[in-house]
Amino acid sequence: MSQDLHAFAHDLQRNRLNRRQFLWLMGAAAVSGCATSPVGGGSILVGMSEDEEKQVDRRVAPHQFSQDLGPVQDASVNAYVSEIGQRLDARTHRPQMPYSYRVLNANYVNAYTFPGGAVGVTRGILVDLDNEAELAALLGHELGHVNARHAAQRQGQAMVAQVAVAGANIAAAGSEWGTLVNLGSQLGASALLSSYSRDNEREADALGQEYMVRAGYPAQGMVGLHELLVRGEKSQPNLLQTMFATHPMSRERRDTAARLASERYGASRSSPDGRERFMDNIASLRRIKPTIEACQQGETALSGKRYAVAEDQFKQALKRTPADYAANLRMAQCLQAQDRSHDALPYAESAKRIYPQEAQAHKLAGVLSLSMRDPGAAYASLDQYDRLLPGDAGVTFLKGVSQEGMGNRQEAARLYANYLRISQQGQAAQYAQTRLRGWGYLR
Repeated sequence: MSQDLHAFAHDLQRNRLNRRQFLWLMGAAAVSGCATSPVGGGSILVGMSEDEEKQVDRRVAPHQFSQDLGPVQDASVNAYVSEIGQRLDARTHRPQMPYSYRVLNANYVNAYTFPGGAVGVTRGILVDLDNEAELAALLGHELGHVNARHAAQRQGQAMVAQVAVAGANIAAAGSEWGTLVNLGSQLGASALLSSYSRDNEREADALGQEYMVRAGYPAQGMVGLHELLVRGEKSQPNLLQTMFATHPMSRERRDTAARLASERYGASRSSPDGRERFMDNIASLRRIKPTIEACQQGETALSGKRYAVAEDQFKQALKRTPADYAANLRMAQCLQAQDRSHDALPYAESAKRIYPQEAQAHKLAGVLSLSMRDPGAAYASLDQYDRLLPGDAGVTFLKGVSQEGMGNRQEAARLYANYLRISQQGQAAQYAQTRLRGWGYLR
């Protein structure tokens, strides 16, 4: 443990670890992160204890779910998906985890889970499924990731590299890796949801298929799910980019699921696939599928900066479903991207009225008001966002800008100081430091 970690970090960053350094790294990590797999019983490297996995979910998951525009407002749809999830999770290797399920307003095609079992399913994929067995396969796959502790293992690897690069002592810092502040600020949702390996995906498929059969579903549901994704890869690849980034797809996975369905789980063929019940329970989303599809096309165009096409698609979505939260918010973002804040703000305000409990419209309205030099309205929206979803450092900074714009220097200074406690890098930090120095709060 006497090795110079700064030199070590230099080698690590350049991919030049020799065998002794590699063994040192793995040994140091094992001091703090060795655990027994709940599934296979072997030894796995993790960066979080079970309690820390749960803490990460509580801190990080709400921000990601809000980025995906929050749970759909039809409580019965969320209750239905939760019912299917609970039917599965009771039969997993880790039934003690605090699993939760929600259908999100996001239009893109995906599902994901955090390490403690907080699962999100986008409305974009739910309306493409054909029956309850395919939904069980989708949820079972995510539960497979939780039960094999894939996120915790990847997080362990990320932490090992990060701590080494930072020049910290791995063994000494091990007990502090699970602190909420560090996990939230250093890693965040993007790292937790980054791509699984193909081996992780295969294991999650196998576990998911096992769980769904235990719960009384036909194993063919996993085959149907993979068929849907393979077809989508050919016909609409842009809509599945995010899913394939977080869940690497292959026809081999579909073929493996088909083989298991016919051989190991052949007896499950007679189990009901629940198609009628599925269609009845997601009827409210199926009715607005054209709206969802228009939003999907609009988002694809928006990401390619084809603003006229995107605006037209969002107009079509709003014509079909004027009170759709996602369509109003995306239209506001499309207009904002064209520097049309005055046109964008009414859509953001409409989104706020449609879904006042969801935070993103409040943030967008605040940013738009600030760009229109209305700091009072900006602060009100940003403060409401902060109440709904605390912990966003960027919003703290913007609230400081709003207070400064209203002439409230003392409150602005307090907010800038709070921001600098979280982040001291980047233009926002430089701006905050300059203001605090100019006002005599810093030397």
